[in-house]
Amino acid sequence: MFENIQTRLEEAVKRIRGQAKITEDNIEEALVEIRNALLDADVNFQVAKKFIEDVKTKALGQDVQGKVTPGQLIVKIIHDEMVALMGSTRSQLVMSPQSPTIIMVAGLQGSGKTTFCGKLAKSLKKQGKQPLLVAGDIYRPAAIDQLKTLAQQITIPVFTQEGMNPVKLAEEAVQYAKRYARDVVIIDTAGRLSIDEEMMQEAENIKNSVKPHEILFVCDSMTGQDAVNTAKTFNDRLAFTGVVLTKMDGDTRGGAALSIRSVVQKPIKFISTGEKLDNLEAFYPDRIASRILGMGDILTLVERAQSEFDEDQAKKLEQKILKNEFDLNDFLEQLQQMKKMGSLRDLLGMLPGMDKALRNVQVDEKALGRVEAIILSMTKQERKQPKIINGSRRKRIANGSGSTIQDVNRMIKQFEDMQKMMKQLTKGGGKMQALQQMMGGGAPGMGRMPQGKFRR
Repeated sequence: MFENIQTRLEEAVKRIRGQAKITEDNIEEALVEIRNALLDADVNFQVAKKFIEDVKTKALGQDVQGKVTPGQLIVKIIHDEMVALMGSTRSQLVMSPQSPTIIMVAGLQGSGKTTFCGKLAKSLKKQGKQPLLVAGDIYRPAAIDQLKTLAQQITIPVFTQEGMNPVKLAEEAVQYAKRYARDVVIIDTAGRLSIDEEMMQEAENIKNSVKPHEILFVCDSMTGQDAVNTAKTFNDRLAFTGVVLTKMDGDTRGGAALSIRSVVQKPIKFISTGEKLDNLEAFYPDRIASRILGMGDILTLVERAQSEFDEDQAKKLEQKILKNEFDLNDFLEQLQQMKKMGSLRDLLGMLPGMDKALRNVQVDEKALGRVEAIILSMTKQERKQPKIINGSRRKRIANGSGSTIQDVNRMIKQFEDMQKMMKQLTKGGGKMQALQQMMGGGAPGMGRMPQGKFRR
């Protein structure tokens, strides 16, 4: 995420390293680089121009004190200005005190609108809500089928009536929600490949009829400036309350994230980073600014882990480790939980400095899947007692998992190393040595990686 703009901003900061003070002369070249980086990222021209002016005003004449370098100071100023540009604080969904809360979702066809409706419904269900999905795109049967498929995965009802006018459909859905105690209504409206009057008028009619508490505009972040222009048109007609940026995992530029709030004066509320229903994040301007500047995003990483790992399971696992009973069944369970958190590259990229380290590295996203296949090819007894896995068993496991005997040997060796590390940690001594082994050993299935290096 944001690789291109990260690289350009790093080059800009290099231009003022080694200076004792930030002056108009030594910052000018850096500002030109920063402006070019923003424009290459498809940031709106007026937004980029004002951003540069604000950075220059705050940076000029600042003394570099203590151990702070000019490069560090300018990065802090850029970070603070990016946060201000994107909204300073998180903007939460407005929930009506009187049920149901009505959320209308609008956007162009292909922006990820229907998938977002499913993701939002799952997120709200996790929070204890009882959402109802409304198939308001009556013109595309595929959109209705897609919404039903998503709803089945999360056991949430979909309101749909064949042949009914979308405005009437939305009205009936709200009444249905009141009758059956569904406290959030999510209306998936019709989209088009481009903006047209019929679509906009229909969206306006739905808005005027059901009076939604939230109108969320969904746009494809990879379209950059086009996303901003489309948002402006939708906002002029609907006065939406928030923005959702989809396909952020494929956005190497960041233009939409940096421009859209400044242009439409509406907050970004969510970002979507993949096709899975769990790939939805609340938008935190400070965290996104940190990602753009290659500082990582530890808080989001921790929140993802907390949402996927069960506290009771964690306590049971801790007891197994203390009793030296951690086996391949437990190992498999941890791998499956990790897979739910997102792509391996995305997770590693949230660690400070890792985006830069991974820039020219090919991360094997299938590594965890291969390890999982190897363990699933074992018998229950083999998972419980890996030491019984002899040569003939290893050959059978390799054939069953579509891997090689060497792959099986490597996985078992890494598991044994992990068991030894856990044993050292539970003894209370040698913790630093064990931690170093863990850091140097790499993730299971990824191969052994020396500190500071990654296998290409």
